[in-house]
Amino acid sequence: MNIKSFITALLLIFTIASGLITWCPGETAAREKTSQDYPATRQTESGSGLASKGPKKGDIDETRTEGPPSGEEHGQEVVRLSAGLIKEFGIELSIVKAGSIDQYVELPGEIRINQDRLSHVVPRVSGIVRGVRKTVGDSVKTGELLAVLESRELAAAKAAYLAAVERKELAQANFKREERLWRQKVTSEQEYLTARQALAETRIAMNSAEQQLHTLGFSETYLEKLPKQSHITYTRFEIRTPFAGTIIKRHITLGEKVNTDAEVFTIADLSTVWIDINIYQKDLALIQKGQVVQIEIGHNKQSVVGKIAWVGPLVGESTRTATARVVVPNPSGVLRPGLFVNAKVAVSSNMADIVVPKSALQTFEDRTVVFVRTDEGFKPQPVKLGRRNTTRVEVLSGLETGQTYVSKGAFLLKSQLSKAAFGDGHNH
Repeated sequence: MNIKSFITALLLIFTIASGLITWCPGETAAREKTSQDYPATRQTESGSGLASKGPKKGDIDETRTEGPPSGEEHGQEVVRLSAGLIKEFGIELSIVKAGSIDQYVELPGEIRINQDRLSHVVPRVSGIVRGVRKTVGDSVKTGELLAVLESRELAAAKAAYLAAVERKELAQANFKREERLWRQKVTSEQEYLTARQALAETRIAMNSAEQQLHTLGFSETYLEKLPKQSHITYTRFEIRTPFAGTIIKRHITLGEKVNTDAEVFTIADLSTVWIDINIYQKDLALIQKGQVVQIEIGHNKQSVVGKIAWVGPLVGESTRTATARVVVPNPSGVLRPGLFVNAKVAVSSNMADIVVPKSALQTFEDRTVVFVRTDEGFKPQPVKLGRRNTTRVEVLSGLETGQTYVSKGAFLLKSQLSKAAFGDGHNH
């Protein structure tokens, strides 16, 4: 064989060997199988085209991220929570509905005692204190006994009344006798008229003594029983409560002498209180009687709502502010006089088709979302917002009336989605 034929044979053998190495049916089948078993699940936002690994068996699917259909840019995230977890996490659900967007003016204020339900108790007679039954902080009912005095002034008033009653009865008997004798022509008309005048004078004296005891607080029933009472009780004067409330001050001690100008007790009915709001000059035109006010007490205490009952006509010379007053109920005693508060006065109100609290809003993937309840779970629904105030916001699009959404605790759902997106696991 010459050299040219030898070289040609070598080239032929090399060509056949190369074809055998390139074409391998087994390897091609393996590649096809790998492509079928592990498809690309989701592309990254940068479009690198790298496929993520499929979830392992046993992963919890309470929170899941579903791959998008072909041609979509974002996936659909859903958080599944049982009723027990919703309660445990403190998540609150509400129904999408219309509402009002109130615009507020925030002003400082102070809780004060309702002066219409405040009493400075003074004794109606002077005397020596023989008993003190109540002290500061005690709750009292109407007519309850506070203290007992021993009063010579009271004894004199009762004695004068009893004497007047006796004189009136004697004058009455004498007048009847003189009237009978005058009709029988036994006595003169002058004697009859004298007896009649005496009766009138005793009646006036008795009425005067009776009225004096009435001013000291004694009833008609008590005066009827007075002649039958023991003389020892004539000096006893009882100080009683004018209405139900709480004793906030006491200035009386056992054995001391008190006069009629001494404020021995101060009683306040704290079932209602005043909220006095300071109005700055720039806000005077906005504040009117009847406007709704939200009172924020602070110190982890729940806010209360009331209406302006009165707007003061004067502006303070030193403070340059006017006063608006709100009367609010205080059944639990949480509103303590002296506390400073923040008052939010609703100066205008506008209705909106859909209104949600600000606590329902979350930012997810650079979008403002509200978590809406669906058959699959809680889904972050992008929304477009409109008017707002400090607590509520108008939703222009993204929600429909009647849907159920998370009004409180939405941050927990956002956290679960964020954990799933970074591969940190799922909520249970």
